[in-house]
Amino acid sequence: MKETFGILPSGENTSIYTISCGGLTAAVTDYGAALVKLLVPDRDGVLADVVLGYDDCNGYRTGTCFLGATVGRSANRIQGSSFSIGEKTFTMTPNEGANNLHSGPDFYHNRMWKVLSHDEDAITLELRSPNGDQGFPGNAVIKVTYQLDSEGGLHIIYDAICDQDTIFNLTNHSYFNLAGQDKVDAAMDQILSLPGRFFNPDNAENIPTGELRSVAGTPMDFRSPKPIGRDINEDYDALNLQGGYDHNWEVFCNPCAQLSDPESGRIMAVYTDCPGVQFYAGNFLKETGKGGVYYGK
Repeated sequence: MKETFGILPSGENTSIYTISCGGLTAAVTDYGAALVKLLVPDRDGVLADVVLGYDDCNGYRTGTCFLGATVGRSANRIQGSSFSIGEKTFTMTPNEGANNLHSGPDFYHNRMWKVLSHDEDAITLELRSPNGDQGFPGNAVIKVTYQLDSEGGLHIIYDAICDQDTIFNLTNHSYFNLAGQDKVDAAMDQILSLPGRFFNPDNAENIPTGELRSVAGTPMDFRSPKPIGRDINEDYDALNLQGGYDHNWEVFCNPCAQLSDPESGRIMAVYTDCPGVQFYAGNFLKETGKGGVYYGK
């Protein structure tokens, strides 16, 4: 199903596309290729939307917390807003102090994506990124596919081709609340398991220091499942610097993370073919979202 999602200041129309399969229903917009909704049944079959977001495209255009966003060419931070490939150095625009965050300020989630296909259970969108875009080399054709399966899985698949060597590190920036996006007080009570034995500490600018630190004996240890909020306020350097959890853990098995909500019975397992998983607990979250719900830290 395709519906109108709002009009941009340019006069361009945006749309929202619905896909369904396996008891799940997702909604994706061509503005930013963002995941707008994900309806998931609880233990009694009652559906709730478990991703934070906005009611229309204007929220995604003006929001500052990347709700549901497709982020690239490189997600997270690039120190000093520059990087090297071979003997060449490429410079980006600083947008967080001296560093570059999520390849901004001309973010992918603030652009229109072309819908290549839309089926009952999947949608594929495309963005063409020219040489020099955001400071990256090469003309790139980038695709993202959202697909639901009959076993209750949401797959997000990234694919790109570029005519030069370049950085390619896309991610989806959805915030999940398995109790439902409007149940803001329930988020920190949800149970997280991260099998990673090591994590990457960051400096005060949220840049990884290069250290691979054992989680043993620290608040970063989620090898045994525990509520997200149990240790989040502990006096520990990694938590103090980032105001909570916003770190990369090693991936050495799948699922690489699992979240559960005791109240609803919803469980989400995360699988990846990448070497790290970023867990962010919404430390800087301050947005008014769907239905006027305020999403706070």
